[in-house]
Formats: sequence, structure tokens, C-alpha cells
Amino acid sequence: MPDGPEPADEPFPLVIAVTPSPAERIRLAERLEGVAPLLLVADLDELRRLIAAPPRLPAQPSSPAPAGTPGATDDDALLIDSARSTARSRGREVGLTRLEHDLLSCLTTEPIRVWSYAELHRSVWRDEGRERRADVQSLVKRLRRKLHDLGTGVAIDAVRGVGFRLTDHQQPRVSGSG
Repeated sequence: MPDGPEPADEPFPLVIAVTPSPAERIRLAERLEGVAPLLLVADLDELRRLIAAPPRLPAQPSSPAPAGTPGATDDDALLIDSARSTARSRGREVGLTRLEHDLLSCLTTEPIRVWSYAELHRSVWRDEGRERRADVQSLVKRLRRKLHDLGTGVAIDAVRGVGFRLTDHQQPRVSGSG
């Protein structure tokens, strides 16, 4: 066996890119494909959450106070776990398909902003120049059902003739973790 460090002990390159734009993250992924492992995040808070030690969950979750009331907890927030492809709120969790995850992640990058059908199609399906409203509407319908099942006040609202936006009807905090 040759002398030297074990492969796990050797440093390896890792490219970390921070940009709030889903379109820019897609462009970077395409340009840097095969260069090195690539970590794309929307902001520094997301990066900190990814590299921090995972928080320990309480053994028995308490029932959270309704959002917007004194004593509301972090369980009121909508949390997206990209590594596990899940969404969590109020102690409940639902699995997300890749498309559902990408749509929800896109919408949470700029809550309240109205995203056009074309922007959502580009960000989720990565199809440049296509605008298939039926694809987006079908995906939104499935994701709305899952958000409802979580019991969160976060909803996907249609803006007639334009597209969709993420709206916080009960004022819980919305955060993405990748």
C-alpha cells in the first residue's frame, strides 16, 4: 500500500455559489458541471443552516400556538428540507416530488413576488422559451394540497393572467433550507 494520506483525509475542491436568483443558480450549475462538487444556495443564512450541526429535535413536540400569537414557535414556520425533499410546519411533514420541491423553493426565494408562468416553468422544468400553463397549474394544485395538509397559513395564490405568488395568510415565518 502506498504511503500517504487516506483519500478521505485529502482536501477536495468544493464550489459554493450564493445567489437569490433561481435562474442564476441554474446557469451556474450548467456552466460549472463537472468542475467540482457544487453547492448552490439562495443566501448566506441558507448556507449557514446547511453547514451547521443539525439541531436536536425535542422528544415530544408540544402543540404550537397559532401563528401570530404570543408564544408562537419555530414550528409555525414553513421549512423546506432539500436534502430529504420534504416540507415541514407545525410538527407535520410531507414528502415533495422534485418538481414540487423546486416550485416551492422558487416561490420562497421571494415571497409575495408574483412569478409568471414562464419564470416558474424555466425555474422548475428548466425549459427555456416554453410556457406551459397547464404544467404549472397542475403542479400548483398538488402543492397547495400538501401545504393545506401541513396546516400552514402559507398558500399559493393565483394572480389572474400573470402567474402565482406565495402568500402568508397567518403570518408564520417562511424559510428555505436549501
